[in-house]
Amino acid sequence: MDDLATLSVTELVTRRNTARQLFTAGPASLLDQNLTGLRPCFGRGDEDYSAAENTVLATLRRMSGHPYLVRMQGSASLALEIVCRNFLVGRVLVVDTGFYSDRLLAMTTNALSACGGQVSRIDRLNWRVLNTVTGKFDWIVACVTETSTGVKLPITSLRQLADRLGARLMLDATASIGLETGHELADVIAYSSCKGLFGLTGAAFIASHELPEHEDDSFYLSYTNHREKRMTGPYHAILSLVDVLPRHTEFREAVVINKRIFCEKMKPWLTQADEHQPLLCSHVKRKVTTNNAATVLYSSRYPLEGSIICHLGEVHLGRAACGHILESLEFSE
Repeated sequence: MDDLATLSVTELVTRRNTARQLFTAGPASLLDQNLTGLRPCFGRGDEDYSAAENTVLATLRRMSGHPYLVRMQGSASLALEIVCRNFLVGRVLVVDTGFYSDRLLAMTTNALSACGGQVSRIDRLNWRVLNTVTGKFDWIVACVTETSTGVKLPITSLRQLADRLGARLMLDATASIGLETGHELADVIAYSSCKGLFGLTGAAFIASHELPEHEDDSFYLSYTNHREKRMTGPYHAILSLVDVLPRHTEFREAVVINKRIFCEKMKPWLTQADEHQPLLCSHVKRKVTTNNAATVLYSSRYPLEGSIICHLGEVHLGRAACGHILESLEFSE
């Protein structure tokens, strides 16, 4: 075996991407820029790292349209639970879309019992019948791109629903940030460094238009403690975005290309209308398999017929992507 340490960054990344074909929900394929931004760093007294982090966070603020942004080490699940514990109050409506909305329901239920009565009531309603809901709510909680079922909820529609019900809007933006539009319409969102941002895993973010009205008494689930950086941060995950975000539009185009080619090929078997098609993934009625040992397929956590294919596997090719990765897939009725 060759000594990998003697390879250039581009040679190493090319070899790694050639050896693996991903149809999973994130992280995306490996980018040269994920590695070129890495360097020794520390969270206090390191001016080089502070400058890099400030640049990344400023870009993410512009991307989502929120003035407040807090980063933390961990998955989007951590950020979402912190939002539930520190932002949600009163009567909450959770929009049912699949496994990840079930997770939001569980977090909101925990907030009801753990936060001194800040959450007083929780309702749940399937996304297909949202036009039937009436009454007054304090918060609407929803997942924009539900990868477990391959459905997207347009943020403009969720904003209109929240306005009609007199509510504020919280979004799980894990699979939509960097890909879908309209995140600025939400009052608070949570997401991670991988998936549509194309960074390495390990960083989570909470973006909001206002600060929370109350604070959880848990040290680790306190929004303030993360905002004031009272624990180790996601330093290398942040650095993996430094060289990616300036070229994000180029890398995003690979997802657009793969989504388009896949949908053209599988149009008769797509299960969602165009307005509910997420850029990240597609659900089809057919069973997708592969005989390629290097191919990694997505396995939904939700009981679902057919298959879900995700479109992040050629991100490293940017605008040069042409869907060749799809040739490793096989389809059956």
